[in-house]
Amino acid sequence: MRKHLIALAAIAAALSAPLAQAQNKPVKNVGITLGSLGNPFFVTLAKGAEAKAKQLNPAAKVTALSADYDLNKQFSQIDGFIASGVDLILVNAVDAKAIEPAINKAKKAGIAVVGVDVAANGADAAVQTNNVQAGEIACQYIVEKLGGKGNVIIQNGPQVSAVIDRVNGCKSVFKKSPDIKVLSDDQDAKGSREGGLNVMQNHLTRFPKVDAVFAINDPQAIGADLAARQLNRKNIVITSVDGAPDIEAALKADNQIQASASQDPYMIAQKAVEIGQDVLNGKKPAQTMVLLPSVLVTRATVKDYKGWSSPR
Repeated sequence: MRKHLIALAAIAAALSAPLAQAQNKPVKNVGITLGSLGNPFFVTLAKGAEAKAKQLNPAAKVTALSADYDLNKQFSQIDGFIASGVDLILVNAVDAKAIEPAINKAKKAGIAVVGVDVAANGADAAVQTNNVQAGEIACQYIVEKLGGKGNVIIQNGPQVSAVIDRVNGCKSVFKKSPDIKVLSDDQDAKGSREGGLNVMQNHLTRFPKVDAVFAINDPQAIGADLAARQLNRKNIVITSVDGAPDIEAALKADNQIQASASQDPYMIAQKAVEIGQDVLNGKKPAQTMVLLPSVLVTRATVKDYKGWSSPR
């Protein structure tokens, strides 16, 4: 009887061994589709994902592509990832709702899908900055600098969920100050320095008095500041979201950019890869939306700011 039990135990152990190994398989091939690799934020995000994937599996292959905010292009990229046999896709959705069929197709192929920086319908999870909070703290800074009174502009951007959340957070703060007048909140500056420059030029030509501008990201803020200098418009408080390397330099230089609500794209990507690996091994994420807090970086605090590329 004892020999029979020992034999059964040995068989059970042998049968469970492949299962245990299967439940600890490392990520092998990661595909990443991002809004624009012309934005340093997404470049840093791609680097963070690659670092984490290589940490989990030194042989892991990572491919990062720029969708250039083109939904059809992003669909094609996801199809390409499926065809190439990736086991994890990180998607910075151009359109959180419209991307769902592509994500469902990937999941049916056995691929884990995690949204990064913005929501992505149908994904196993998403990791992003608390963008509502980021918009709130950037615009609260404006309110305080203006003493609760002045003409402000919200320089909008591509209508991804992160941008929408930042603008909503900003608006909620301005609404609490009846003497803050929002001159414009619907102009898309394309998330770029050139877009920020063009939109700001138009606004400064249109409005004789502008006291502050909230730009949805750092490249737009830098473009907005350049436009103000070109048109010799001064005493404008400019804030933004990202905490990018360029804004670190700007906060130490002679210009009108005053603050940026920081993000950590490196950490966003690392967390996303961790979640993706768990999904591949049958572990459901505790949260389907992981929000990382934002911290305001100002001229007074930039000297202590660790930045995107700091060791971690």
